[in-house]
Amino acid sequence: MKIVRRVPTPARIAALTIACAVAAVGCGSGGGSGGGSGGAPTLGIVELNLSNPFFNTLEKGTEAAAKAKGWKVMKAEAKTPGDSATQVTAIENMIANKVKAIVVTPANATALNGVLKKAQDKGILVLTVNAALDPTDAADATYATDNVTAGKLIGEWAKASSPSDPHVALLDFDLSDKPAADRHNGFLSGYGITAKSPVVAGSALTQGTVDTGQSQMENLLSAHPDINVVYTINEPVAHGAYTALKNKGLAAKTVLVSVDGACSGVEDVKKGIIGATAMQFPDKMGEMAVAAADQYVKDGTKPKGGIIDSGTVLITDHPVAGVDSQSSDWGLSHCWGPK
Repeated sequence: MKIVRRVPTPARIAALTIACAVAAVGCGSGGGSGGGSGGAPTLGIVELNLSNPFFNTLEKGTEAAAKAKGWKVMKAEAKTPGDSATQVTAIENMIANKVKAIVVTPANATALNGVLKKAQDKGILVLTVNAALDPTDAADATYATDNVTAGKLIGEWAKASSPSDPHVALLDFDLSDKPAADRHNGFLSGYGITAKSPVVAGSALTQGTVDTGQSQMENLLSAHPDINVVYTINEPVAHGAYTALKNKGLAAKTVLVSVDGACSGVEDVKKGIIGATAMQFPDKMGEMAVAAADQYVKDGTKPKGGIIDSGTVLITDHPVAGVDSQSSDWGLSHCWGPK
């Protein structure tokens, strides 16, 4: 969790200490008023761990869009991946402060349903970004990457770029995670195979990190040294897999694809480490959610509901016929995270 603090005067220190100790969240830049008395409306932003540049970009994009429209902002952040307890407390605090809308990246698909229903019952618009709730209509709308499409794009590119005798490896994340499952299934669909296809040499679960990408690729290569096509759940895993392939002298012979569109990942495309990646746009997710919240406050109109695609673009310096793509130079001007 991150508490965004105003610079406290001596007279406010005690009050801030008490408020933050009780609420544990939500001491945001918008202060305690939700604008219910006719002032500027307040938007609640609840993010996952901001040490992840994706969520950091998402939060900054949401906050900037809200302030551009004249909104005040309250912010809170889960302490760790999966930390729903902090998010629940944050939302309780935002309800008490009469925010007009909440934009949340849920740490869990179901853990927030109760507190978000409480918010909706108070007339607060509830919008999720990056990931949907279960059921999806537990939020008024969700703004997220269509991860099936993202996976399909890299699957189609990998298929067109593959050697004549492909041996495919799948480096996944926990497939009970919906974005992970959607990317996995999208890749298989785009490649035109199933997980049980004989061209799939092996698969392994990673933790979405460079280290686990490398170690799991090393394990797969030990059992299947003929692997020459690798799907990875994200770009850190792709970077680790590349190191394992390079150490075996196989990097130049292997087609490696991924998803995310972080600046570091696009740099890896430019260097030839990753053949193609599917870019997401986290700042656009936040901007779309703020636009919906602003419309709701102006005239009561709610978004159409369901999952609203925030877009994805294939990034590669080796375009193939029939698959739309952009170059790494274009990607570096649209990527997210540190450059």
